[in-house]
Amino acid sequence: MQKIIEELAAKVEADLSSVSNKETLSAFWKEYLSKTGKIPGLMKELKNVSPEERPAVGKMINEFKVKVQQDYDTASARIQSEELSKRNAAEAVDITMPAKIRPMGGLHPITLVRNQIIDAFLGMGFQVFDAQEIDDDDHNFTRLNVPKDHPARDMQDTFYLTDELLLRTQTSNGQIRSMDSMKPPIKVLVPGRVFRSDSDATHSPMFHQMEGLVVDRGITLCDLQGMLDQLVSNLFGDGMRTRLRPSFFPFTEPSVEVDVSCFECGGKGCSLCKGTGWIEILGGGVVNRKVLKNCGIDPDEYSGIAFGIGIERIAMLKYGINNMGLLFENDLRLLRQFQE
Repeated sequence: MQKIIEELAAKVEADLSSVSNKETLSAFWKEYLSKTGKIPGLMKELKNVSPEERPAVGKMINEFKVKVQQDYDTASARIQSEELSKRNAAEAVDITMPAKIRPMGGLHPITLVRNQIIDAFLGMGFQVFDAQEIDDDDHNFTRLNVPKDHPARDMQDTFYLTDELLLRTQTSNGQIRSMDSMKPPIKVLVPGRVFRSDSDATHSPMFHQMEGLVVDRGITLCDLQGMLDQLVSNLFGDGMRTRLRPSFFPFTEPSVEVDVSCFECGGKGCSLCKGTGWIEILGGGVVNRKVLKNCGIDPDEYSGIAFGIGIERIAMLKYGINNMGLLFENDLRLLRQFQE
């Protein structure tokens, strides 16, 4: 038995010297020290030793097991220390190196203008109402007083998905959706994307609008101009004025185009305002009685005002952008100029 232990000790020493990582350490423990390992297996051989020699042999086996366990613990501590040193070296940070400079991000000019318009109207008691981008013909046209044969449909260049479903051509579908789901008094803003088959320097197949709707008792066109005066003051600065010009929209009567005094020349006349001193910014008017009836609101008891703002148009005017396509190209040289 002593010879067997000596031969096993030599093999243990050779194998332990080749242990270099956690995997080989685990393999060593499994082969020699686990319950099925070779060293615990020596105890099973005691039955082949004479009773007189058994205590001495048992003591020899235990001493051998204790020594191998100590050598194993020493090797385990060494490997843990080596792996920790390697990990620390790999994760070391050279604090003398220059820091990585990460450029500050900014909001897109469309988002900036959208937020500025919303902030202006939230201060006047409005709430934001989301309306769907894919809607039916009834909500996008018919209930807005645009019948099937109305020439206003020809102006929209609509993207139809089916005979009845379409990509909304205006956020005015939010007028109908909000009046269907809310009771007067109503003060909502409907921001979002709209779609028309049109593309040039000042038009895009997809662009953004902001619809505004107020329905209550005694609402008049004067209320519309008062709110828009506050809006242009927030957008373009104090001293800006608005004027209303007669126009036509099927869903408002009377309808108006709204101009703002030129913020470039102060109304004196320049290339931006084409010498007129005024710049057109949006359209609106008093909600048509038929539209109120279509939404189950009594037009003899309630009246309303509505307006629609093209967000890209405001962004182009406010920031001096001369081509709408620039707003969709995501050229960082342009967008870095709008970090507010």
